[in-house]
Amino acid sequence: MDQVFISDLIAHGIIGVNDWEREKPQEISINIVLFADLHEAGRSDNVEDSVNYRTVAKKVLAHAETAQRHTVEALAADVARLCLEVPGVQQVRVRIEKPGAVRFSRAVGVEIERSREDVV
Repeated sequence: MDQVFISDLIAHGIIGVNDWEREKPQEISINIVLFADLHEAGRSDNVEDSVNYRTVAKKVLAHAETAQRHTVEALAADVARLCLEVPGVQQVRVRIEKPGAVRFSRAVGVEIERSREDVV
């Protein structure tokens, strides 16, 4: 399966369980791999035959900046569902990171994979 990826998409949103985390937006780093068949897009050279990563990025940013989730796991599941709503996307890998969330680490986070069969 072919892949379209979005690397280090930076959102600023409320995420976390501690009171101080819910007071102001934090930086959230989002990485996405969209699995789709890109054969026709390669032949036609037409974005309509591909997965439009700009559209996906805008949708994901808007959600991440307004969702106010408590866990990165929940935000990752949200992002996976949004991506799987995009025509042609069969599977997705989502990595959500909170830079500086744990002392002495660059970031902490989760990575999940979902397919159309996983979304009800």
